Amino acid sequence: MARRVTSILYNLLGWGKIMLPHSSIRYYPPQFILRNPVVSGVKKAFNSGFEVAVIAYTIKNHQELASQLGEESWKFHKALKRHFKIVIEKEIDKEDMIVLHDYYSDSLSLFMRIDHNRYCISEIDAKMKKILREAESRIFHEYPTVQPIFDTGFIFIDKSVGSVHGAVLKAHQQAFAMAEKRIQTEFNEMVYEMKRIIAQQNIKLLAQPIIDVATKEIRAWEMLTRGPEGTALESPLQLFSVARQTNTLYDLEMIVLRKTLDQITSTGCLDDIFINFTPITLGNSRFVRDLKNMMQSYDNIQPNQITLEITERDSIEGIENFIYNIKVLRGMGIKIAVDDTGAGYASLNTISEIMPDVIKIDRSVIENIDKNSVKESMLKGLLLVAREAGSTVIAEGIENEHEASVLSRNKVELAQGYFYARPGLLKTV
Repeated sequence: MARRVTSILYNLLGWGKIMLPHSSIRYYPPQFILRNPVVSGVKKAFNSGFEVAVIAYTIKNHQELASQLGEESWKFHKALKRHFKIVIEKEIDKEDMIVLHDYYSDSLSLFMRIDHNRYCISEIDAKMKKILREAESRIFHEYPTVQPIFDTGFIFIDKSVGSVHGAVLKAHQQAFAMAEKRIQTEFNEMVYEMKRIIAQQNIKLLAQPIIDVATKEIRAWEMLTRGPEGTALESPLQLFSVARQTNTLYDLEMIVLRKTLDQITSTGCLDDIFINFTPITLGNSRFVRDLKNMMQSYDNIQPNQITLEITERDSIEGIENFIYNIKVLRGMGIKIAVDDTGAGYASLNTISEIMPDVIKIDRSVIENIDKNSVKESMLKGLLLVAREAGSTVIAEGIENEHEASVLSRNKVELAQGYFYARPGLLKTV
């Protein structure tokens, strides 16, 4: 309530924007959420095919700090914003930065353009935490006796909302709800919505074929998840980010598994099926037991038809049961694939740890590979890694004949992408 009142007062007072000198980041008081550059920046990102994330940082012990600092409180908050600004400018590409707001004295919100083909949920989460760690370190060096406690959260702006103004306002409110996990707020509503999706198993699966580059025949299918149609959670990026922050990720991914097994049974599909799982789920102590129990109900499906694709770019370090679970799954005959290879350190590290059956080369390597000799050299290097690991290679994100021709001359066996086929229904072939 206090924040709403503050926002109304700021609007009535008609505060102007505050520009920080020599900085690409601009701070705006609350009413400017309905004006440029936020709305124009979000519209521009949407029109260019990007998503937009709102990242919230709030100071949990704001009142305690105010009492401790007294009249010096405003100096501290000014320094805090300055340090966040410096770190954000270092960590985020300039073209991905839309705007940074300091709506209230105890919070900051960052509007960031997201290329979902380049960023994944775990990377956004990791980036958000890294910014916080580095900002905290800088603040500590200037104010060693002051210890702010931060809450963080993020949400993607819903493209389906008719008004961009309304979508921005709603997302901003939800991001702070995620950060603060306030009682009787949008956070509880999102928890409720995720639990309802899980209880009703209200997701849709699409299948994208994996093609033999030489013969153009379908060799396998990757299952892709969509949330309830016509809602903000229809987008897999939004669905899985909310699931991650509401501690419902494991349950959601197990529903994807069950629905995949149902589709294999109903279609009689005999091709290999790739199912995406985060390292967090694959490392869960319950995962192997739950998977075994589930597959007992599907006598027609052999374990060697299933490939578990490790998605996201989370490091597997520190996930206690991950390596053990992978060994047990392989003992069952289930194959393991590593996604996003070439997009970051984590996937390469995972390859060396588990020696996967399949390596999927990220579309960031494949995009415009016909025009970039360095990318083709990267492809050749990854093919050598795959040969050493004994892994089959699948190239992702093929969008035109020129990219496909590079795969052919480098003897890449399998590929997927819009050039071959868009996601659709699982079929028998």
